[in-house]
Amino acid sequence: MDYDNKDDDYYTHIRPEMLDYLPEGCNTLLDVGCGEGNFAGHIKKQHHLEAWGIELMETPGKEAERKLDKVFIGPVEHFLDQLPENYFDVIYCNDVLEHLMDPYTVLAVLKDKLTDKGVVISSIPNFRYHDAFKKVILQKNWDYEGYGIFDKTHLRFFTKKSIVKMYTDQGYTIVRHEGINRTRSLRPYLYNIPFFFTAMDMFYLQYATVAKK
Repeated sequence: MDYDNKDDDYYTHIRPEMLDYLPEGCNTLLDVGCGEGNFAGHIKKQHHLEAWGIELMETPGKEAERKLDKVFIGPVEHFLDQLPENYFDVIYCNDVLEHLMDPYTVLAVLKDKLTDKGVVISSIPNFRYHDAFKKVILQKNWDYEGYGIFDKTHLRFFTKKSIVKMYTDQGYTIVRHEGINRTRSLRPYLYNIPFFFTAMDMFYLQYATVAKK
């Protein structure tokens, strides 16, 4: 997969919109797809907790090692057995699950790594976002790109409904599930007219989900 040619900021995002989902009283955190460790490192500094990371690429993974307590470098699937069970109060998967061959099995295994109060928090691109709707339905195109919903490194595609099903099928209970990064465009209103405004999910670029076991 073409991860070496990502934009310079691909591995450095802090994702402030995802910080709001962090539960109170967390002591241990795992950030799957941690990049250079800026997101988990920020939480570690602000909340004085223990932060681990898993990063596919070596260069950002080495940088993350400077900021986090422990970092695994390589595919997440290779390290699932090395993660302690009943250990993490929160596991973040920010725009990660869509890159995996089998996100369902990964979620099933991660569930056993959570403490009794633990949650998995994810951000997943919404394939029903208005821009994707325009490209596929109106323009009849499916062209992979270097970023966004049609990122060439995406192996799975999700909607609001299918995200919920993925979690519940793996034995999770949804605590919170909502659209994030709402578009400012007025086009979704126009696209909703033939659907009698029942497709309002196309306003959101991603869906944030909090799920407990």
